[in-house]
Amino acid sequence: MKNKLEDAKLTVGKVAKRCGVKVSALHFYEEKGLIKSWRNQGNQRRYKTDVLRRVSVIKAAQKMGISLQEIKKALATLPNNRTPDTRDWEKLASSWRDDLTARITYLENLRDSLGGCIGCGCLSLNHCPLYNKDDELAAEGVGPVILDKKVKKV
Repeated sequence: MKNKLEDAKLTVGKVAKRCGVKVSALHFYEEKGLIKSWRNQGNQRRYKTDVLRRVSVIKAAQKMGISLQEIKKALATLPNNRTPDTRDWEKLASSWRDDLTARITYLENLRDSLGGCIGCGCLSLNHCPLYNKDDELAAEGVGPVILDKKVKKV
């Protein structure tokens, strides 16, 4: 029976190249507890092949705007902290879907409101179509109140 070290054959350079990340990113992920490596007899890092999928899942989640802390928390729900399989990935993606949809809606509203008042309370626009006289919108909340209202309607 093979031990973990015998299964850990990929060098840090090979993993970085295959995953499209820098070696420093792999070291960072390892430092944060997102991936694991083993040391060979020459004290060089070695990775099991399943780290390729794990790094790819991390990258995909990051592209969706999921924080590394949230990714780590989600990966920790897997039995024995294993690399996500297809079913696991669907569960992880599903858990992030609503958050992603809300962020997309927010960004669309932000894009569509870039030229106008967003209700931030700055009182600096001379020609604001939704002029916030005396920052009356402050009573409704903090930040860009008008923009946030648009997002909550969805």
